[in-house]
Amino acid sequence: MSHLPLFGLRILDLSRVLAGPLAAMQLGDLGANVIKVERPGAGDESRGWGPPWNADGESAYYLCCNRNKLGIAADLGAPDDVAFLRELARGADVVVDNFMPGALVRRGFDPEAVLTECPQLIWCTISGFASDSSRPGYDYVVQAESGWMSVTGVPDGEPMKAGIALADILAGKEAAVAILAALAGVRSGLQVDRHVRVALFETAVGSLINVAQNALVSGVPARRWGNAHPNLVPYERFDASDRPIVIAVGNDAQFAALATVLGVEALASPAYATNAGRVAHRDAVASLVRARIVERTAAEWLPELRRAGVPAGVVNSVEDALAIVGASATTGVTPRAPGSVRLRPPRLGEHGDLVRTHRWDAFAHVAMLGA
Repeated sequence: MSHLPLFGLRILDLSRVLAGPLAAMQLGDLGANVIKVERPGAGDESRGWGPPWNADGESAYYLCCNRNKLGIAADLGAPDDVAFLRELARGADVVVDNFMPGALVRRGFDPEAVLTECPQLIWCTISGFASDSSRPGYDYVVQAESGWMSVTGVPDGEPMKAGIALADILAGKEAAVAILAALAGVRSGLQVDRHVRVALFETAVGSLINVAQNALVSGVPARRWGNAHPNLVPYERFDASDRPIVIAVGNDAQFAALATVLGVEALASPAYATNAGRVAHRDAVASLVRARIVERTAAEWLPELRRAGVPAGVVNSVEDALAIVGASATTGVTPRAPGSVRLRPPRLGEHGDLVRTHRWDAFAHVAMLGA
């Protein structure tokens, strides 16, 4: 484990559900020692977000973002437990929380006071909206209010959310990046804000990227494009004779290669030679490609497209994709960054005695036990 880039870093994870636990898990994948704190009895809400459940009664949702952590139960309404958590925080490099504004302060666990006591500590608070907002942060609400749903779905259909909790996931990844940036700043002697704040809504709006810029530059309201792209043609789904594929032409050379592979003379028209021209004739270009692709199977088209350098792929199921990379029903998809899976997600309070006895040294004891 000492070869991992965050070996020895100490993360106290006070968060629950997805964005915060995901951020802490990613740091754990990279070698950090993460202690997850949950409420006695109920634990993280996501423990109840099922079915499905595994053979031990653990929800798939909880399992997806809590590997590489030791788990303890602590009651923030109990002074002794609050004192214990403050001690853990003082020995940590990073604390992650997603409590509502003021909730920790009312329990005698003030982030600003702990930061004052610990000049090397980074504290990351993840919220749904602004840091002073009392609104709970739920991915679905954020997808609605950030504009995502207005641009997702078929053009003549209803607004649609993404098929995954993408606002939570992006906020978790943004939190991990912000934490690492703050750590680098502190260790370089810079005067950085050590209370890092990440909001799902702000992350989601920032993630509109080219959709936002299109609207800002053109003054034209963003809209739904279904599987097509607002700026590139052809860049959408096409039906082969047996299954759907996607073709994602990103430049004029790739389009010329596509036209050659398809052997459709009309696609060689000078009107389609540039992307701007293809966007102007979107329906005509897509229609010509669609009529040709349906004549052969995906297995016939894809090797030719790939040899010609045309980005293309099949529309896989989730199960298809998991079979390609390999995954565990307990620990999920193995991280491909310089990380590893070392610990299964903890059961509620599983390491309470060990952590209360040894504090942060509990990780050395777990390693010695081969857990």
